[in-house]
Amino acid sequence: MSQISTALPAAVRALAEADFSVVAQRFTAAGYAVGQPADGILTIKAGASSPPRSAVLLSVGVHGDETGPIEVLAYLLDQLSLDVAQQPAALAVDLMLCVGNIDAIRAGKRFIDADLNRMFRTERGTLAGTAEAARADVMVAATSEFFQNAGPVRWHLDLHTAIRPSVYPAFAIVPELIAEQPRQQLLQWLGHAGVGAVIMNPASVGTYSYYSAEHHQAAGTTIELGRIGTLGNNDIGQFADASAALDALLRGVAPATQARQPHIFATARQIIKLSDNFRMAFGRETHNFTAMRQGEEIARDGDTIYTVQHAEELVVFPNPDVRVGLRAGLMVHRIG
Repeated sequence: MSQISTALPAAVRALAEADFSVVAQRFTAAGYAVGQPADGILTIKAGASSPPRSAVLLSVGVHGDETGPIEVLAYLLDQLSLDVAQQPAALAVDLMLCVGNIDAIRAGKRFIDADLNRMFRTERGTLAGTAEAARADVMVAATSEFFQNAGPVRWHLDLHTAIRPSVYPAFAIVPELIAEQPRQQLLQWLGHAGVGAVIMNPASVGTYSYYSAEHHQAAGTTIELGRIGTLGNNDIGQFADASAALDALLRGVAPATQARQPHIFATARQIIKLSDNFRMAFGRETHNFTAMRQGEEIARDGDTIYTVQHAEELVVFPNPDVRVGLRAGLMVHRIG
């Protein structure tokens, strides 16, 4: 049974339930080619005779308990779909919307069997038969179809919220393999969106945005926008800059918010949980981007001891509860 409240605003409830019927009808009436290739996925494209447009993929709910971006996108999408009735050109891009882990959102859980944002890779090991593996296959197929005939300007913004507090309330992870020009454009947009820190990621751990960057040449990024919250009870104010920047991107106008250059961090190392003996050297209350000094112990796992290698490193995503073989933390150091 769905845990989504019937008291939610109609637009929010519809998106949380992956129901695109109302907005799909509005965009269709405005002359767009609208498709729903799978549950929770909507594509909105201009006609074949229109000039080439940027292709933008927005994804939310890849983790079912990260609900703030669902609310933000629901309000943006609702208003935009109303505006195209009066001004069909209000949507300036070809757009794909993806509600990731639909079943987990309905259950009010982070995932059903396993973390969906580790499934976008060919080797899944013991997780190959999970509900999330099947959902990732559906999302991959729809993403491939969306980008197949797209022009050179491609974006994928995968919107999340963080489990724990952070020194930088909004931060992003950007694959290093993105070409220089689209990377700089993405970094500038992140500055408008209120993102204070960007982590450059040298290798995939199976995330959705890295998949899009690697296989479809999209300027892909995972964006952590503030703190996790329950649907309908999120502090929408914490998403104001990101909401304004998203709206400007979809409408093809200059962002109204002032860009602030994010601090840039390189990945120092992934902290991999090797066994059930894994123990971190700090408490669960540790904030993202907590600084540690060279030589300090990060974690130990049997005979393996992880220590800080640079003069200063900052810990991000510390989570000792992940499955064995997955990343239990990320160590970064500032480069810009």
